Amino acid sequence: MVTSESPKDPVAEQIRIVLDGRWAHVRQQLRADPDFPVAVPALELGLDEHRRRTLDIVRSLAGSELVRAGLPEAQGGTGDLGASVTGLEMIGHGDLSVFVKAGVQFGLFGGAIINLGTERHHARYIRGMADLSLPGCFAMTETGHGSDVQSILTTATHDPVTDELVIHSPSPAARKDYIGGAARDGRLAAVFAQLVVGGENHGVHCVLVHIRDESGAPLPGVGISDCGAKMGLRGVDNGRLMFDHVRVPRENLLNRYGDIDDEGRYSSPIESVNRRFFTMLGTLVRGRITVGAGAGAAARSALAIAMDYGLARTQFTYPDGEHEVVLLDYRAHQRKLLPRLARSYALALAQNRLVEKMAALDSGEVEGETAQRELEARAAGLKAMTTEHATDTIQACREACGGAGYMSLNRFADLKADTDVFTTFEGDNTVLLQLVAKGMLTNYASDFNDLDTRGAILFGAKQVTSSAIEHTIGGSLIQRLISGAPGRDGDDALTDRGGQLAFFEDRESHLTETLAMRLRRAGDDDADSFRVFNDAQDHLLRAARAHMDRVALEAFVTAIDEAPQGPGRDLLEQVCDLFVLSTVETDRGWFLEHGRLSARQAKGVIARTDELCEQLRPHARVLVDAFGIPDEWLTTEMMADLAQFSGPA
Repeated sequence: MVTSESPKDPVAEQIRIVLDGRWAHVRQQLRADPDFPVAVPALELGLDEHRRRTLDIVRSLAGSELVRAGLPEAQGGTGDLGASVTGLEMIGHGDLSVFVKAGVQFGLFGGAIINLGTERHHARYIRGMADLSLPGCFAMTETGHGSDVQSILTTATHDPVTDELVIHSPSPAARKDYIGGAARDGRLAAVFAQLVVGGENHGVHCVLVHIRDESGAPLPGVGISDCGAKMGLRGVDNGRLMFDHVRVPRENLLNRYGDIDDEGRYSSPIESVNRRFFTMLGTLVRGRITVGAGAGAAARSALAIAMDYGLARTQFTYPDGEHEVVLLDYRAHQRKLLPRLARSYALALAQNRLVEKMAALDSGEVEGETAQRELEARAAGLKAMTTEHATDTIQACREACGGAGYMSLNRFADLKADTDVFTTFEGDNTVLLQLVAKGMLTNYASDFNDLDTRGAILFGAKQVTSSAIEHTIGGSLIQRLISGAPGRDGDDALTDRGGQLAFFEDRESHLTETLAMRLRRAGDDDADSFRVFNDAQDHLLRAARAHMDRVALEAFVTAIDEAPQGPGRDLLEQVCDLFVLSTVETDRGWFLEHGRLSARQAKGVIARTDELCEQLRPHARVLVDAFGIPDEWLTTEMMADLAQFSGPA
C-alpha cells in the first residue's frame, strides 16, 4: 500500500493511472486531502453514537466538490456526475456507513429531487439537501414489495376539494421498510406511491413528504419505527414508515414525468404507464452505479490488507530448515488471492466505462432511449457481479489472514458485515440479472418498455434467431482482435487475446440463442408463460453472467490498449490473462459439456492458471499498490504486530 508521502513504485504508478480512469484527478485530490472523511469504523461506539458520528462525517461533506459535482449548474453545482460517483467510491475504502449515508442523502434523496422534480422543487429543496440542513430519505421499498416496485401499495390520492395529495399506507404490507435515514435523522422523505387522480391510478410516482418537525418529532399521521441493530452498517439509521392519510400540497408531487394541473387533471409526456415507470426509475440509475462502485472499493481494500499480510506472515520452513515460508509463496494462497485480484481489476475497469457512459448520457454527449436502456442494464449487471465478487473476495481474504482476520480491529468483520447487504439493496442481484437478460433478448429496444420484464423477455425471445454481439466497449479494436484470432479448437486459442474474446463471445451467444429457443415455447396463456419463464431462470441468469464477463473483458482489453507501452502495461496483460483463465476454469464444466474445451484443454487451463499465479507472485505488492489506497485508510492491528518481521516481497 502507499501513503501520500512515501515514494511510489513507477510500475505501480503506471497501473494506477489506468485503474483510476477518467476521473483520476478526483481520486488523487481525495487521497491527498487530510480532511477527506474516510473514517476507520469506531468499534467502541454504541448504536446511537455510531449513527451520530456518521451523520457528523456526512455533514462535513457539505459544500465539498464531491457534493457540488452531483448538483446541476443552475443550483451552484458542476453537474459532473462522474466526479460525484468517483468521490463516493473513494469513501467506500473506509467506513461504509458513511458511504451509504452519503449515498442516500446526495444520491438517492437528492437524485429523486433533481431527476424527478422540476424547477420549483430544485429551488426549494436542493440547497438544504446539499448542505444537510434538510436530511432526507428515499422511501421506495415496502415490506410486501421489495424488488417489485411497480406493485407497491402506498397511495397518493389527489383531493380536489383541498387540492392536496393524501399519502396513505392501506395495510401493513405497505409499510416503507429498511429506509436509510428514517429512524433518526430524516425530515423529508421522497415517497414512492401509486398516484390516484380522479379515481384513476396513474402508476408509481414520487411525492415529497415531511416526516418530522424541526425538533425531530414525527409529524401527525406519520408512523416511524427503528429497524434497530443490523448485521452491519451500524451508522445508518434504517427505519420504517407508515402513513395514515397524511396530507401534503399538490406541489410536492415530483412532476417531471407526471403532473396535476390547477383543474385537478393529470397529464404526462409519456402516455404508457409501464414506459413512464421504467423511465422514472431509469433516471435514478446513479444509485445502483454507486453501490457497485462502493462494493468494488471494499473488495480492493480487503485484497490490499490480505496481500500485505500474506507478504509479511510466515508459516513453516523451507527444506533447509532455516528460512520460514512467506504465506504468499504457497500456491494455495496465491490461488486464493490472485485470481480474485485479477477479477477486481476487470470489474474496476468495467466500472470506469460504465461511469463514463452515465456521464455522457447526462451531459447530452450521447442521446437516445436505447442508450439509456443499455446503461440501465449494464448498471444492473455490473452491480450484481461486483457485489457478489465483494462478498466472495472479502470472505477469502478473511480466511487468508487466519485468526488475525477474525479480529475486529483488522477490518474484515466490518467489511463482511457492511457489504453483505449490497447484494440485495438497490436491486436484488437475481432480479437485476434478469434485467440484463431482458436487454440481451430485446436489444434494448424501446418498444419493449411497454411490457414488464417477464413479458419483454418472453416476447424478445421470439424475435431472436441469432445473437448479434454489440461491442459497445472497444468497438473496432475488439472486432479486429477477434477477426485475427485462431480458431477456438486450437491449443493457442486461450493464449491469444482475440481468441479469449471470441471464447467469451461464443459462450454468451450460445447461451442467449438457446435461452431464446427455450422461451419460445411460451404461449399466450399467463400460467403457461410463467411456467416456461420460471423453468428457464437458471439459464437466463447464466446468460446474463456470461454477458457481463464479456463486457468486463472488453473493458480490460480496451484499457490495456489505451495504456502507454512499458512494464505497467506488460503486467496488466498478465493480469488480464489470469482473469480470463480463472473465469474459464471456474466455468470449465460448461465449456466441456458444450464441446468448447477438450479434457486435455481443460487440464491445460488449470495448469496455465497456476503458471500465471506463479508469474504474478513477485508483483503482488505492486498490483495492490496500484489500487492507490493510502495506508492511513487501512490501518490494522495485525500489520502493526508484524512490522517487526521483514518477510520477502
